[in-house]
Amino acid sequence: MPLSNYLDAFPALDERAYVHPSAQVIGNVRLGADSSVWCNTVLRGDVNDIVIGRCSNVQDFAMGHVSHRSTMKPDGSPLVIGDYVTVGHSVILHGCRIGNECLIGMGSIVMDDVVVQDRVMIGAGSLVAPNKILESGFLYIGRPAVKVRALTEAEIAYLRYSAEHYVRVKDNYLKGPDRA
Repeated sequence: MPLSNYLDAFPALDERAYVHPSAQVIGNVRLGADSSVWCNTVLRGDVNDIVIGRCSNVQDFAMGHVSHRSTMKPDGSPLVIGDYVTVGHSVILHGCRIGNECLIGMGSIVMDDVVVQDRVMIGAGSLVAPNKILESGFLYIGRPAVKVRALTEAEIAYLRYSAEHYVRVKDNYLKGPDRA
């Protein structure tokens, strides 16, 4: 079963959200309208919150987790993903904040307390070290990730297009083969 509780916390999904049957969504996870969680993805909101905005997608084999609250860090590190975000295959997001209209490339790792501002593209395989702030409108690539250049107008438009494409794919899955 893709949805399960942790203690008294159970995932909350908008009626238009989609979770593939092979995914695992656990505990304090909220999925916004038209968002999707794909094959073999794990979102584990057991010791803090995971919030995913509307029209965002978390693709196959991605992992989303959090850091717990403590006396040294009362808020811990929740995972917050904005609207119209594409999280590529095999991405690890741990206790970070992703702004609106971002693309996190396949195999990237984004660590605790990173803030990715709106309209950022992170290239495949990148590693974003804890506490970094990635500035809006730029491409970041590497291990560690570094700012490479400003995004073009076409790339900025692609950020939203990518997320909207996954809304269409999600809708096809929700229709099912006998309701197309």
